[in-house]
Amino acid sequence: MTFVVTDNCVKCKYTDCVAVCPVDAFFEGPNFLAIDPVICIDCALCVPECPAEAIFQDTELPEDHALYLALNAELCQEWPNINELKAPPADADDWNGISDKLHLLER
Repeated sequence: MTFVVTDNCVKCKYTDCVAVCPVDAFFEGPNFLAIDPVICIDCALCVPECPAEAIFQDTELPEDHALYLALNAELCQEWPNINELKAPPADADDWNGISDKLHLLER
């Protein structure tokens, strides 16, 4: 099992989750984070730390977010690893709670 970053992280990209990950399973893109399903140890420490509530266990993914499982696995192969807290984008709070942001994800 693994945890998955989903839609609400797009353009929010809070990194509170990264700071608590014991295995450095997060990878950073321009406006989104991804979790490597191979590295993730299913500890769930990241879930309560996410201000956007964008992280789900793969077995509890909302049906309309199922595509994010494969997307996380793909993007973590392309993006650099992140293991330290960073400031979120200046407009992150404006995007938090906005749905259907996949088309805004930058690769």
